[in-house]
Amino acid sequence: MTSKRKIAACVIILKMLERKKTRSVWIRDWILKRERYGACSQLMSELYIEDPAQFSNFLRVNPTNFEKLICRIGPLVSKQDTRFRKAIDVTTRLAVTLRFLATGDSYASLSYLFRVPKCTISIIVPEVCRAIYSALKDDYIKVPSTSDDWNNIALKFHSKWNFPKCLGAIDGKHILVQAPEHSGSYYYNYKGQHSIVLMASVDAEYKFTIITVGSNGRVSDGGVFRATGVADYIKNAVVGLEKMPLPGRTLYVPYVFVSDDAFPLQPHIMKPYPFNCQGSMRIFNYRLSRARRIVENAFGIMSSVFRVLRKPLLITPERVEAIVLATCTLHNFLLSGKSATNVYAPEGTFDREASETGEIIQGTWRSENMPADNLFHWHNKAAIITRTMLKKYGKSLESIL
Repeated sequence: MTSKRKIAACVIILKMLERKKTRSVWIRDWILKRERYGACSQLMSELYIEDPAQFSNFLRVNPTNFEKLICRIGPLVSKQDTRFRKAIDVTTRLAVTLRFLATGDSYASLSYLFRVPKCTISIIVPEVCRAIYSALKDDYIKVPSTSDDWNNIALKFHSKWNFPKCLGAIDGKHILVQAPEHSGSYYYNYKGQHSIVLMASVDAEYKFTIITVGSNGRVSDGGVFRATGVADYIKNAVVGLEKMPLPGRTLYVPYVFVSDDAFPLQPHIMKPYPFNCQGSMRIFNYRLSRARRIVENAFGIMSSVFRVLRKPLLITPERVEAIVLATCTLHNFLLSGKSATNVYAPEGTFDREASETGEIIQGTWRSENMPADNLFHWHNKAAIITRTMLKKYGKSLESIL
């Protein structure tokens, strides 16, 4: 480089430095008044004492569960004060995150409500979500590890939903996202939106047992099922269980998971017969549909309560993954509490069956949700045999429908 070019480069750099704006204020005065006028010190304090029901509506957790969460995640998210400023306390960090999950409000809107800078909220939310998942997963996202655990799930499916030898209902849910830069159509799904996929298995009590999130929405549910390793995991789980005959039968039938038409029919994965079927096939579809609705209801109530899942998330896929894992964990956490039937999932929330007519009464969460489209796949002979045996078993119990 010649001396003239060096001089020209130096001049350009100096001009760029001159144009660089200096920060007008280090922190705004209204933010400094957070401890006195912020939502935690004003609104939440009033609701906590005077109206616990509205406190639960504001953050989606009651005061007792809010305190439990503070104790669980406190060591993971607390910060130390410095000589320049006080750290944002754990209560505010958790409240900001829960309000974001409950509403999906923008960081700017939350900034005015809690008097926390927008740039700080963008760090707090994913950090607290990761802490929630890390602190609660071992107790509330329980992946069955023993034969007794799997058998307990199967017994509950049989007693509650009249589908024998069922270990879970599996399905996928698209989480809408803003297309990341330079991603092209990588996250573009068949619905014409950009998304990542949550793949999950749910037990008979609407709780998640297996969850995986992060696959791009362009892949079908069946493709995600195979690519994420969930297919191999549940296959190994079924193989490890002792084969038992159906009640009142002598032939052995493997344990199964129930799904919709987006998944392949396999000996350990049952999906319904094609449409317009009659007789025992229709009875089988009816029983399978009752069991499969569990996962639809789990997704529905979770997105109904945590409405961040109903809006396109304007953040990176990595942070979306942290948010989804946190909401799944909170879903199980809230269903496990004594107040679940009154606060998180009151009567009428889930689909239920009329005792006299057998008619399915849809849960309240469905009022704002649309069913997913279905896809079809080939299946193998062993899977057909398993489904036929379950169909015949259902036909023999037709009189109790």
